[in-house]
This record gives sequence, C-alpha cells and structure tokens, in this order.
Amino acid sequence: MTEEVNPKAYPLADAALTTKILSLVQQALNYKQLRKGANEATKTLNRGLAEFIVMAADAEPLEILLHLPLLCEDKNVPYVFVRSRQALGRACGVSRPVIACAVVVNEGSQLKPQITAIQTEIEKLLV
Repeated sequence: MTEEVNPKAYPLADAALTTKILSLVQQALNYKQLRKGANEATKTLNRGLAEFIVMAADAEPLEILLHLPLLCEDKNVPYVFVRSRQALGRACGVSRPVIACAVVVNEGSQLKPQITAIQTEIEKLLV
C-alpha cells in the first residue's frame, strides 16, 4: 500500500474507512443495491438513484473516472476513492478489477443505517 496514489484521487479513504466501505459494498451486492462499473455509476447518478459512489484510485488512466466527482457534486452525492480496483472488484463479487461502483437507493432497505453512516464519514473527508 506504499505506492504513490494519484493526487487527483481525492478524497481517498484511509484503511479503516476502506474496510467499512468495501464490506458495505459486499452487503449492497447481496441486497441487489449495487451497480458495477463507471458507466453504470454514471447512469445511477443521472437517474438520481445513487446513495454514494466508490472509485478506485489506481484506475489507469485515472481520467476515465474523473467525470464522476463532477456529477456527484452536481447531484449532491457523496463520493470516495479506495486504493485498489482489485479489492473493489472482489467486494463487488466479480473476479475482474472494478474501477467504480454505485450503491443505489432502495426504499425500506436494511442497509439504510450503514449507508447513512458511510455517507457521513465520506462527507467528513470532503470538509
């Protein structure tokens, strides 16, 4: 984890927050509240379905993701970077690396308290 992370990948989650985010992503997968990939994440934002967006800081080139923070700010959706796209892929339940994913809104979901807690932590990073 000592490799240099692109300074454009802001806000970057620390190890503890990354663990929380990735476990929530796994739960969201089980509850069918997860969209994997930059294109799907973009769609959820445009449709107003995204609770928050998780992106991989080691995407090559990072610019393929950098439209997402702009969209998130427009739509008031929290977003965060994690260090590894491989870990994000595993959390999303696929064997391939995933550069972005969105946790989507689901009324009456059991994940609501965890999602709210993560959103608050992400917003603290942005301040």
